[in-house]
Amino acid sequence: MVSVEEPDRPYDYASDPAFQREQSPSEPSAPPGPPGPSRLARTAHGVGRFSRGTAHAVAKGSTVAFTGARRFTHSGGAGESGFSRLLELHAFNTAGDAAVAISLAGTLFFTVPTGEATGQVALFLVLTMLPFAVVAPLIGPFLDRFRRGRRWAIGATLAIRAFCCWVLAGAVADASPAFYFAALGCLVSSKAYGVTRASAVPRLLPETFTLVKANSRISLTGTGAAAISAPLAVGAATIGADWALRYAAVLFAIGTVLAILLPAKVDSSEGEEPVDLTPQRGPQKGLAVSRAVVNALRSNSGLRLLSGFLTIFMAFTLREPPASLGWDGNATILLGLVVGGAGAGNTIGTLIGSAASTRRPEQVVIGVLVLDVVVLATVSVFFTWWTAVILGLTVGICQSLGKLSLDALIQRDVPERVRTSMFARSETLLQLGWVTGGLIGIGLFTLDATPQIGSLVIGGLLIVWLAFVVSRARRPEPAPAHPTPPAPPSGDSESTRRF
Repeated sequence: MVSVEEPDRPYDYASDPAFQREQSPSEPSAPPGPPGPSRLARTAHGVGRFSRGTAHAVAKGSTVAFTGARRFTHSGGAGESGFSRLLELHAFNTAGDAAVAISLAGTLFFTVPTGEATGQVALFLVLTMLPFAVVAPLIGPFLDRFRRGRRWAIGATLAIRAFCCWVLAGAVADASPAFYFAALGCLVSSKAYGVTRASAVPRLLPETFTLVKANSRISLTGTGAAAISAPLAVGAATIGADWALRYAAVLFAIGTVLAILLPAKVDSSEGEEPVDLTPQRGPQKGLAVSRAVVNALRSNSGLRLLSGFLTIFMAFTLREPPASLGWDGNATILLGLVVGGAGAGNTIGTLIGSAASTRRPEQVVIGVLVLDVVVLATVSVFFTWWTAVILGLTVGICQSLGKLSLDALIQRDVPERVRTSMFARSETLLQLGWVTGGLIGIGLFTLDATPQIGSLVIGGLLIVWLAFVVSRARRPEPAPAHPTPPAPPSGDSESTRRF
């Protein structure tokens, strides 16, 4: 077999990669170009996915919170009776009040020097509290005459505050004298709301609720709403105090609509009669209340007196804490601790009152006044920052328990047909007690009283008041000229055990 050799072909160096690397000069690599369409699409898809996940988590959290709040307000038959609507209304009210308080505190208290703050706050309190002391006693009798318009009365207190907050927002920005008149309108309307709401509660009670349980739920709802609203108001106030006031105006406007949408039975006055707060032996118009209710009102007046005093006097004292307090940190933090202690005490007292049982609420209401006096006397001797926090906590607990005890006594001893009038007048009396305490705090601060002297003065007044209350409580019950029929046993017997 003969092999045939192919002719030699020339080698193609151009196709050799090694030859190409040797012949081509070394050039720097070009920078990477912009991502292609596929990379941009992947980035956009990732951002969108993260955004959707975040939105889903926020929506789910909001849904869970809304569902839990609605379950709380509608439980126990509150949804069927219409009481849940009053709770929702009260939530917007307290949320708006918290925003107003934060805005005014920043405007009058924290953003100006101490000397200017003293004059501004003193002028604000005098111009607002003194007229309210005249207006407040008229609120209860006014409601007695116009009971068929309770929904509109509640709505009016919220609508007036919405308008005043909007005026306040402009007055704060322009430093207008209208500031004090609008602030007065807010204060009077806020106190009037407390009276009108108290007069509406008995009409919306579920069958399984006592007045104590109803007021406990109202208080807890308000505390939760204020806790949610306060950070939002602080955020708005960082932009400007006027924005926090506009935020409050929106909340009050929503509350106005909810007030008008309350059940029509709130306006019913069927079977109601006026009530006289002082037992009389002779002929009288209306029905007299029991000695226990009168003593409870007196005890609660003392509790509110101390609360109003501490709110005003301690606010100024803790702005620049004296050396005797032993506090070296930020004064605002110390004030927050005292105020937070009072708020925590109010919540604790509400929880204790709604969960504990007793057969003698008339003793509890005097006992908490005694506890307040004892703690105040101790703090007067050993006044430090931590005793101030304990005092705030004690005052909050005692005020809450005292009010719940008063509710139990009204439910137990006051017939249903006069309870609404009783609530309106008692709430007015308690608000006047707070105003009086605030005026005493203003007077002592203008006299440059030290914390120890201020505590001793208010403590001495409370000791005298406690002696008066105890002496009156030991007197026998006078026989009324017109016997008051007992309250119906159904649905009310629990108030003799729970406070």
